[in-house]
Amino acid sequence: MAKASKGKKSVITSESFTFLKQYINNASPVGFETWGQKLWLKYLEPFVDSHYVDPYGTAVGIINPANKFKVVIEAHADEISWFVNYVTPEGLIYLKRNGGVDHQTAPASRVFIHGKKGPVKAVFGWPAIHTRIGSADQKEQQPKTENLWLDCGARNKKEVEALGIHIGAVVTYQDGFDELANGNYVGRAFDNRIGGFMIAEVARLLKENKKKLPFALYVVNAVQEEIGLRGAEMIARRIKPDIAIITDVTHDTTTPMINKNIEGDVLCSKGPSLSYAPAVHNKLLALVEKVAADKKIPVQWRALSRSTGTDTDSFAYSNDGCPSVLISIPLRYMHTTVEMLHRDDIDATIRLMYETLLTLTPKTNLSYM
Repeated sequence: MAKASKGKKSVITSESFTFLKQYINNASPVGFETWGQKLWLKYLEPFVDSHYVDPYGTAVGIINPANKFKVVIEAHADEISWFVNYVTPEGLIYLKRNGGVDHQTAPASRVFIHGKKGPVKAVFGWPAIHTRIGSADQKEQQPKTENLWLDCGARNKKEVEALGIHIGAVVTYQDGFDELANGNYVGRAFDNRIGGFMIAEVARLLKENKKKLPFALYVVNAVQEEIGLRGAEMIARRIKPDIAIITDVTHDTTTPMINKNIEGDVLCSKGPSLSYAPAVHNKLLALVEKVAADKKIPVQWRALSRSTGTDTDSFAYSNDGCPSVLISIPLRYMHTTVEMLHRDDIDATIRLMYETLLTLTPKTNLSYM
């Protein structure tokens, strides 16, 4: 079970922690999020009044659905992955990206190919170092999408096809959840299934604490963020919310090779990150900041440029404009199989969203003028 540091009691229960591990270990690739959404909805259902899934798989739970004033808390459900693109006569499998997957981290990784007969284990093959380095004037090859291949143990194309592998089959990494020292968790696709977990926990807290909200709350786990915020675009037009609170990951900028001059100063274990950005509504941001101060929830700050690069942009500019705010959780090693975050930040981000919802009403003044 998760334990909060510094003597604080965590809002996360042993049951929800078990769900988190299952959710992280389950595949939910871009365009194929259904596998993860089924798990998420099953967990969420006891805490909401109704739910639905849109045509492309965005899952929505609703509290107080009859209320006309609508507030969204949102995360995205999809993880980066690969597509099978070409099978050689020798049975090797070449790929295309499905989202911003990092080709440099792929060699020697283990994967599942999700074929028509179920998942097939495979590996990213890569030549031994002493075969890659030749004479002094020969440049060592670096991994690129076009020279990476999968080996599933088949030795010709017919054997590949017999396993149910086909062009367009989606490929995800095998790596799953684990715990490291000092309250750090590691796994693939914390970007952004940790967000899906946190918004579900907010719904659980509202239910268990018997809180009555003066508005309809839409708990939204959107698809296809990793290829351009597509799921958020669709669901924002459908819900037409009055306010949106978006949660996603952000970079722990103490990580080596990240330039703080560009990315700012954010560290895992020091609380969620709030951002200034054109899409972030200043008055809603100030309200969240005040909630954090009043409830003694630590926060960190970033400044973003033309866009946030998150579903915040889709909600903010949807319909006639929707006051939106971004609450990010610090993450190390984004878009790798060893994404790392801290349990205290999970706890603090859940509490900040929860307390913000308890502060909001349909009469909250977010007018600039």
